[in-house]
Amino acid sequence: MDFRTGPIAVDDGLRKYMISVFNKMFWALCLTGCVSYVCGASPEILAVLQGGFSMVLFIATLGIVVYLSARINKISSEKAQALFWLYSALVGASISPIIASYTGESIANAFFTSAAFFGGLSIYGYTTTRDLTGVGSFMIVGLIAVIISSFINIIFLKSSALSLGLSAISIIIFGGLTMYDVQKIKNYYDASCDEQTIASRAVIGALNLYLDFLNLFLMLLRFIGNRK
Repeated sequence: MDFRTGPIAVDDGLRKYMISVFNKMFWALCLTGCVSYVCGASPEILAVLQGGFSMVLFIATLGIVVYLSARINKISSEKAQALFWLYSALVGASISPIIASYTGESIANAFFTSAAFFGGLSIYGYTTTRDLTGVGSFMIVGLIAVIISSFINIIFLKSSALSLGLSAISIIIFGGLTMYDVQKIKNYYDASCDEQTIASRAVIGALNLYLDFLNLFLMLLRFIGNRK
């Protein structure tokens, strides 16, 4: 019997796959942080980013996400990875005005709180035998409701209390999505797939977790952070 084709081989492949996903997410967050710091340290760059160029960045990042989601099984893993790095850098530039408006202590507190929260939820999502599909669907509906409510608040109500409340709800939503996405990424692994397919799936998985962590961090920063 060739034990390499048994459960041990599958478990080893899954372990390597999940490590690859989290490694990609980690380095993407590092890239976002570095770009955000560089942009935030330059008043000239901040002035440009706070102007009309912010809409250009928004459209560019949205386009990359849509393209990756739609074409992930049709493009090479190298191209997918390059687009992921580009997306991470553009996000770093786009959020730099937000990050620059908070104190360094607030940013550190929000980051480490997010890391602890994210880590615990990821472990639960990976180890639980409960099907989290229902949780994920509920959280996605909640996220859509929060986005709509946020637009209404920004355009019409302009309520700081409502904004803070939506941030608190968003923390719960992205926490639930973290558990769901980790389980979904784990279940998406297929040992029978070729290396290119597995590598591409690792990129899209890393993108999902990157978005979960980043939004969790931004919501926590808004909720507990102190502005300069």
